[in-house]
Amino acid sequence: MINLTPKIFIHTHPYEPFLFPEATKLIVGTLPPPRFTIGDLKEGDVDFCYGSRDGQLWPILDQMFGLGLAFENTELAVQQRKDFLREYRIGICDIVNSAERVKIDASDLGLQNIELRDMFGYLHDYPKIDTLLFTGGNSKNGPEYFFRKYIKEYGVKLKLLSDEIPRIHEFVLPQTDLPLCATSETARVIRTVSLTAPSGAANRAVGSMAAYKGMKAKNPEFTTIDFRVLQYREFF
Repeated sequence: MINLTPKIFIHTHPYEPFLFPEATKLIVGTLPPPRFTIGDLKEGDVDFCYGSRDGQLWPILDQMFGLGLAFENTELAVQQRKDFLREYRIGICDIVNSAERVKIDASDLGLQNIELRDMFGYLHDYPKIDTLLFTGGNSKNGPEYFFRKYIKEYGVKLKLLSDEIPRIHEFVLPQTDLPLCATSETARVIRTVSLTAPSGAANRAVGSMAAYKGMKAKNPEFTTIDFRVLQYREFF
């Protein structure tokens, strides 16, 4: 008898969070492409967070800061990125620890039976972090979507500060070790910024934005990466 049950791929995050005591900002995504989990990298990939040759986060940061990054599978490329993050006090902690896939691709929509990381635990361990930079918004299985799902279990809600793209919220980090009489003055408020996703898949959405169309009309050489550079610069 033929087994028609689809084979499940266990997509685990290949990297531990990149965190250090001085970090004040935290980049939060979901998962790198499955090939990073199995170690089957392509030419031009970098064996580090957001290292896919198809991703745009590092090209955006490279252009923004003039880093001169190498885009290759070498220790030099990895070290360049770590040095930059430490200099600018930026950590990386994707919210998804593992998930299952029927179709092995990089689409967040294909994630099932998702296990999320203990984000509040990391925030308590690194008390200087005051900003979460989501590499995507609240669309299904995006970073903000998962974060909302995560904080709901703690009774925490996001307070909207700005409804303009990128949308900005804030929340009060639960302090379980505080006495019941603790006041709001002791609360730690953390801001979240939902950036336009640094992926090729998001280029269509960028292209439809009125702001991008206006800039493109003024300068035909203006690209979707240029648009993100302008958007990201305020928050990095």
